[in-house]
Amino acid sequence: MTGPTDTALDPAEPHASALSGRLNRLRAGVLGANDGIVSTAGLVVGVAGAAATPATVLTAGIAGTAAGAVSMALGEYVSVSSQRDTERSLLATERRELAEDPAGELAELAALYRAKGLSEETADTVARELTAHDALSAHVEAELHLDPDDLAGPWQAAAVSALSFVLGAVLPLLAIALPPAAWRIPVTVVAVLVALAVTGAVSARLGGHGTRRAVLRVVLGGALGLAVTYGLGTLVGVAAG
Repeated sequence: MTGPTDTALDPAEPHASALSGRLNRLRAGVLGANDGIVSTAGLVVGVAGAAATPATVLTAGIAGTAAGAVSMALGEYVSVSSQRDTERSLLATERRELAEDPAGELAELAALYRAKGLSEETADTVARELTAHDALSAHVEAELHLDPDDLAGPWQAAAVSALSFVLGAVLPLLAIALPPAAWRIPVTVVAVLVALAVTGAVSARLGGHGTRRAVLRVVLGGALGLAVTYGLGTLVGVAAG
C-alpha cells in the first residue's frame, strides 16, 4: 500500500521539461493566431479604406494570409532549426565529456546538486545513482535543462505557426466579406478587438501573467494598428482617385 509520503513517479506523468515545452508550443500557437488576426485585419481594413470593391478586399486578404502563413512557417523553421542544432551540439559535447572524463563529470554533477542545497553525502549518492541509470540524461537535465528525447522540432513548429496564423486570419476575412458594404469596417473592427482580447487573455494565462494588463495592451495595439492602416488606405484611395 502506498502511503502519502510515497515519492514514486507515475510514468505517464509529464516531466517538467516536457510540460514546459508543450506550454511553449501552445503559447506560440496563440501568438501565431494573434499575428494572423492583426496582420490580416490591418491589410483588409487598409484596402477597404481605399474604397476598393469587396472582391478586391477579399483577394488582398487571402493573398496576405497565404504570404503571412508562409513567412511565419519559414521564420519558425529557421529559428527552431538553429535551436535544434545548438541542442544537438550540446548533447554531442556532453557525450564526449562523459566518455573522456566520467569521473570528472560525476564530480561536476554532484557539485550541481550540492549547489541546489543537498548535503555532500546525499549529492554524491544522487549523482552516482542517476549516472548509473542514464548518465547523459542526468547531466543534460541538471546542466543544460534539456530532455534528449524532447528536442525542438522545426517541422512541427513551422506547421503550428502557419496553421495558427491561418486560423487567426479567418476571422477578419469573414468579418470583412460577409456584412454589407456599409457595415464591413465596423464589424471587422469589433470582431478583431474581441478576438485580440481573447488571445491576449489566453496568452497571459499560459504565461502566468496578469490578464487585465495583457488584454488592454493587445487590444489598444490592435486598435491603433487598424486606425493607422485604415487612415493610410483612405489617403491612398483619395490620392489615387
